Amino acid sequence: MIATTVLARMRGLLARPPLRAHEALYISPCNMVHTIGMGYAIDVVFLRRDGLVLKVAGGVQPRRMRGHWRAAAVLELAAGEAARCAIAPGVRLPLEAP
Repeated sequence: MIATTVLARMRGLLARPPLRAHEALYISPCNMVHTIGMGYAIDVVFLRRDGLVLKVAGGVQPRRMRGHWRAAAVLELAAGEAARCAIAPGVRLPLEAP
């Protein structure tokens, strides 16, 4: 899923079922997310515009906020997926412009 409009970015994963393995929500532009109102944990990957991973916040529980001041986009994954897919700071993800 891709969220690039204001409304789509505001909604994010709220009122959606948990992501499954190999599913993600790409939010751009974005440098901060919250899990207020969610009932499950997620992994949050903060990305530079060119796809370079700046930070990975794994297993972010409900009612939390996470951010990275240099991020241009965020990739939200099911909890544990970032580690399973070997996504870590310094890795460049092959992203295509939406």
